[in-house]
Amino acid sequence: MKVEIWMDIVCPYCYIGKRKFEEGLEKFEHRDSVEIVYRSFEVDPHMPINANDDIYGLSAKKFGSTRAHMKAVHDDITKRAELDGLTFHYDTAIHTNTFDAHRLLHYSAQFGQTNELLERLYKAYFTDSLHIGDVNTLVTIAGEVGLDVAETAAMLESEQYAAEVRADELKAQKLGIRGVPYFVINGKYAISGAQTKAVFTEALQQAWTEEHPIVQIHSALGDKEAPSCLDGSCAVKH
Repeated sequence: MKVEIWMDIVCPYCYIGKRKFEEGLEKFEHRDSVEIVYRSFEVDPHMPINANDDIYGLSAKKFGSTRAHMKAVHDDITKRAELDGLTFHYDTAIHTNTFDAHRLLHYSAQFGQTNELLERLYKAYFTDSLHIGDVNTLVTIAGEVGLDVAETAAMLESEQYAAEVRADELKAQKLGIRGVPYFVINGKYAISGAQTKAVFTEALQQAWTEEHPIVQIHSALGDKEAPSCLDGSCAVKH
């Protein structure tokens, strides 16, 4: 069973949604049979690598609001994240472009390190206030999760995996995805936003049941009048 997850590293609900999905997956009996594929989505593709303002000022300009209002919004998000054991430091966060970080995630897939890298990138941005748009920072983070530093640096200096990022974003556009996180199970069931773990567990179970239906074996191979337990009582034919 395949779950595709469109997300961005600077998206708080993508980080929260990842936790919720993982909790829901843990309750799913067939979790070891689930393949998870992370897809790229930039919430602000025009954001420069080195922005000239902090997250509050940038958000105020983007949404036509005030700095004070956007700080209150981000304070609420921080409190929400705490409920899932996540620590956000928006006062010192370095907001930036995430295109190269997405290229790095695609690169990591061949080494089976995507989940570990994504976790580290989220923590780097939200908790550690690192500049995840900076190539040197990305190389250091890659090394922390076991990727070769020299090879990672060479990849980031090239245009490798740019096409893969754009392909994910084009697919999102075709699917009508306008916000993240966005989860697609078996190409059929879609879940938008950081839902509860119960929602994810139920959706996984529904997709699994549809993919593995129970086949009834009727009287051609057995006695359909054979004794069985019904309505709380068991009857045996004599």
